[in-house]
Amino acid sequence: MLYAVLCYNNEDAVFAWSKEQDANVMVALGKVNDRLAKEGKLGPVARLMPTATATTLRKDREPAMITDGPYAETKEALLGFYIIDCASLEEIHGIARELGECNPGGAFEVRPLLYYAPGTAGT
Repeated sequence: MLYAVLCYNNEDAVFAWSKEQDANVMVALGKVNDRLAKEGKLGPVARLMPTATATTLRKDREPAMITDGPYAETKEALLGFYIIDCASLEEIHGIARELGECNPGGAFEVRPLLYYAPGTAGT
């Protein structure tokens, strides 16, 4: 089963980290990523730009329109995601806990994937 692990945190806090703090978090996460890749479990991983760079297609009006900013105003924003192949919910929860130990604050939401299209390799 493929699972999405959605990474939420207070983006003001995260983007205020020093370069050294950020690098330390990324090194710790990289160790988990490397292990998952060696186990053949790791799919795409993405770190998103701040929500200030987001635009949203609003379909709740006619005509649909593009607005600046994220869809929802929240304290904790979606900052990135993992796609991980696991045999069970217990296994993915263990991985989410491991990722959480690397990254202070925030939350990791786990959702099974209903559909996955990997796209074009090398882009």
